Amino acid sequence: MSMTPVLEARSLTKHYHLGKGRVVQALTDVSISLARGEVLAVVGESGCGKSTLARAVTRLETPDSGEILIDGNAADDLLKYQPMTFRRSIQMVFQDPFSSVNPRRRIGDTVADGLRLHKIGPKAGRRDAVRDLLAQVGLSEDYMERYPHELSGGQRQRVAIARALAVNPQVLVCDEPVSALDVSIQAQVMNLLIDIQQTHGVANLFISHDLTLVRHIADRIAVMYLGQVVEIGDAARLDERLVHPYSQSLFAAAPKIGRPEDEEVPILEGDVPSPIDPPSGCRFHTRCPFAEPRCAASMPELRPVAGREVRCHRAEELLASSAPAGAAE
Repeated sequence: MSMTPVLEARSLTKHYHLGKGRVVQALTDVSISLARGEVLAVVGESGCGKSTLARAVTRLETPDSGEILIDGNAADDLLKYQPMTFRRSIQMVFQDPFSSVNPRRRIGDTVADGLRLHKIGPKAGRRDAVRDLLAQVGLSEDYMERYPHELSGGQRQRVAIARALAVNPQVLVCDEPVSALDVSIQAQVMNLLIDIQQTHGVANLFISHDLTLVRHIADRIAVMYLGQVVEIGDAARLDERLVHPYSQSLFAAAPKIGRPEDEEVPILEGDVPSPIDPPSGCRFHTRCPFAEPRCAASMPELRPVAGREVRCHRAEELLASSAPAGAAE
């Protein structure tokens, strides 16, 4: 796998102004990178900024500050001078397959839209191209003439994936792509996404709250809390030992088959603070069992610690004192 970043987000910040001085700090100084063919999973509690990050890197939302690069090219420049190049490079698969496909259009026309808009291939060959795309996602030619209401949720999500693949993107951004589907269908769609990543070498920014699923598919994992990345690193390394107290608690909360009865599971105290008025300093310090005065006084930087990056003043101490993480299970 080439480690040349195909997608970089540098210091992204996105705040929503509600009026009367109230501001939702959805993203604050978020930086990620994605190599070709890599799966980077982004996890965290609801409201932590995962979906805002997905919309920001695809430029469905415009960040207040920061920079996005595709293959080293600034997204702002691409959108100004070559907007179709940017849109073709990065495609999104949304959470709800019911609302992401036009109910009034046949499936064949929906999948062909990207080919038409980006002028890919000869017009006479588009039906064959759509047939091939549907075959890649496990749907037969018959589906080309059907309407979305004639398909199941899993089939609609396959259509959404085929539509995204039509323009040969370098990056797929998947925002909870299976959470709206039945459990029996989730595995089928996930295996399809893994297949696509391995066959086409498409990088995948995978947003999810399903930690068991994330551990199965991700090359790297980024943990977010209140609009910031608090820990990011190789999935296998994080599986062995987590450093940030929030990461430990988050992964420990995931169900674990065969968990010993006497295994101590860290439980977070208190409620998640509001993104309208986040705590000073480290945003996790109000719930952290290891917090000290400097945690409230100054914001920790995201910095390298033991082969990953961690946003914690006491990261080295916690790493030295922790046992290999059964918490990652």
